[in-house]
Amino acid sequence: MNTETKYVDKPEDEYVTLQLDGGIDVDCDILAIFPAENKQYIALLPSTGPDAGTGKVYLYGYSENENGEPLLSNIESCEELKIASEAYNNLIEYDEYNEILDESDLNE
Repeated sequence: MNTETKYVDKPEDEYVTLQLDGGIDVDCDILAIFPAENKQYIALLPSTGPDAGTGKVYLYGYSENENGEPLLSNIESCEELKIASEAYNNLIEYDEYNEILDESDLNE
């Protein structure tokens, strides 16, 4: 299993379309694919639909089929959602910390 984190440099260039309950199609920018507790997850930012522009991030299980095509799966339990959310939040905090370090290097 791949356990590396994949970032998308320009999220608007890579997106998926989800079909939500009620048949609503929502385009989502791919923010990152990341590991947590021996499973891969994907973070998506809706760019259309009811949550567009709200900052709400969708988290799903992530895998690839034998042809390398992405497969998304719902997170089924509160415990799994907590694991994925904490991993994503840690990822964001790590990125923000590195941005601060990069900015301080520029100021020296």
